[in-house]
Amino acid sequence: MTRRNRNMGTVKLCIASAILTAGMSIPAQSEEFTLGGTTAFTTNYVFRGVSQTNNNPAVQASLDAGYGIFYAGIWGSNVDFGGGPFGQDIATVEIDYYAGIAPEWQGISFDIAGLYYTYPGAYDPAGNFDYFELKTGASYTFGEAFTVGVANYWTPDYSGEIGDGDALEFSAEYAFGGKLFNFFTPSVSGLVGRQWTEVVDFTYWNAGLTLGFMDNFAADIRYWDTDLSDAGCAGFIGSANNCDSRVVGTISASF
Repeated sequence: MTRRNRNMGTVKLCIASAILTAGMSIPAQSEEFTLGGTTAFTTNYVFRGVSQTNNNPAVQASLDAGYGIFYAGIWGSNVDFGGGPFGQDIATVEIDYYAGIAPEWQGISFDIAGLYYTYPGAYDPAGNFDYFELKTGASYTFGEAFTVGVANYWTPDYSGEIGDGDALEFSAEYAFGGKLFNFFTPSVSGLVGRQWTEVVDFTYWNAGLTLGFMDNFAADIRYWDTDLSDAGCAGFIGSANNCDSRVVGTISASF
């Protein structure tokens, strides 16, 4: 099965090397402890183009802490991967833990982190449903509006028989100046990614519009799609309909 939030080994090694090589040139970050979080309601929890809720809605929340370039957090959502051999749910809850560093150098923002995906109470006879990913990424903002980024997610062992894997993503976002209707702060963004596993390889993408409002709220409408066939999707996630094109709406709040 595929999993949430959030790329090839060569890319991650190059990013890590760039940070280490430039280490003494990275400007000092503000050493101030921060604590925040998010809550969200989405019409479909989609991860790398594949529904994690069997095309049903999800309620999600996160709690994040930061100090200087260091950060850590926890994120949770309901999930639905269908039923097991005796009619029981395979998994109903996902809780992810993550920690990393986010330094900046020469205008480039780096992100190196470990992410651990867990599914408490999941039906898992093999005992390996949870898994770890290493994230390496970098982004650059042109002016104050247009941001491009690349990120790599590598795991030594997905759950089940999927084996090791990589996901490489390229993203872009443009934030418009001013406010729409003197209320919304609009931005458009998109992403193209490629997932490699020992079972299946596929490409996924999205594009959408985000409207920020009242400082801490945002509404997002996003189109998702993959190049997985129905048969390929059924073999990967267990359902032929979870990899189709779809439009997803999300309302979120940060604090």
